[in-house]
Amino acid sequence: MKYFQTFLKYRYLLSNLIGRDIKVKYRRSVLGILWSVLNPLLMMVVISTVFSVLFKGGKFGETNIPFHVYYLTGATVYNFISEATSTSMMSVFTAAPLIKKVYIPKYIFPLEKCLFAFVNLLFSLIAVVIVLLASGIKFTFTMLLFPIPLLLALVFSIGLSMLLSALTVFFRDIVHIYGVFLTAWLYATPIIYPITLLEGNKKLMLIMHLNPMYYFVEFFRKVVIYNTLPNWQFTLVTVGVSLLMLVIGILVFRQKQDKFVLYM
Repeated sequence: MKYFQTFLKYRYLLSNLIGRDIKVKYRRSVLGILWSVLNPLLMMVVISTVFSVLFKGGKFGETNIPFHVYYLTGATVYNFISEATSTSMMSVFTAAPLIKKVYIPKYIFPLEKCLFAFVNLLFSLIAVVIVLLASGIKFTFTMLLFPIPLLLALVFSIGLSMLLSALTVFFRDIVHIYGVFLTAWLYATPIIYPITLLEGNKKLMLIMHLNPMYYFVEFFRKVVIYNTLPNWQFTLVTVGVSLLMLVIGILVFRQKQDKFVLYM
């Protein structure tokens, strides 16, 4: 209850920080917020041009989805988690001048970066809708469940961001290591290739099922383009992964936050 009251007390600061980041990102930009829609579309065109040739224009997924739709839906979730966690890593360290002067709950800073990335994700969804309509994907009621996997991805991102932002205060090299990890994470997740390519390899399939990103990407695809609902086991694992990361992130952050000032 105490932490919840503290959060409510600083909710206006949180909203102001998000507003500041939005203004900074689109300041002096001709396209402005429109770029958040155009960027995923342009990336989809580039990636699709290359990989549709490699896969000979093949269909993907459970319902023979065109490659560009398959890629965009997966990349949307991956880009959100990537942006949220990577921008959060230095959030506490860069806020050192403010933290040293006045009392502010330190978790506000990684939380703000995650929520800012979530706002960008909402703009990116416009691109997803445009592509779905242009590709002739019919509307289904399961599409209305799209917020569920995205909110679970947000919970996961908040937990991972709190963990990374706490550790980065003590070990700056984590920023560089995580950049390499994100690249590996991209290729370890079925975003630019169908998971059917791995079905004959038990070891690779085991690694895939240990990959948290896989669950968020597949959950989103199931409700948006496959017109299916994930079974209860898949849903339970996705929820469990999100909550587990959130708990780990909070515990580590709380344990380390009193020592932050000594290393800033």
